[in-house]
Amino acid sequence: MNNEVAKRYLKDISIHIININCALKNIKSNVIADFIRVDDKGIIITTNNVASPSDLQKIGKCIKKTHLLMM
Repeated sequence: MNNEVAKRYLKDISIHIININCALKNIKSNVIADFIRVDDKGIIITTNNVASPSDLQKIGKCIKKTHLLMM
């Protein structure tokens, strides 16, 4: 993720948290995304519980969808 895209992603961070949590709720997950941090290696999402592979897959899809919309 380049610097400009990261800045745009951070601009709407609360919306991304809401979207991720809605997606996790739809798959009846107990995981809640609490915090998103962007660094030079990518995006770090802090959750309230350890995420299962299906949770990680859903979070990844949300991020990819958002990333594609931002380009």
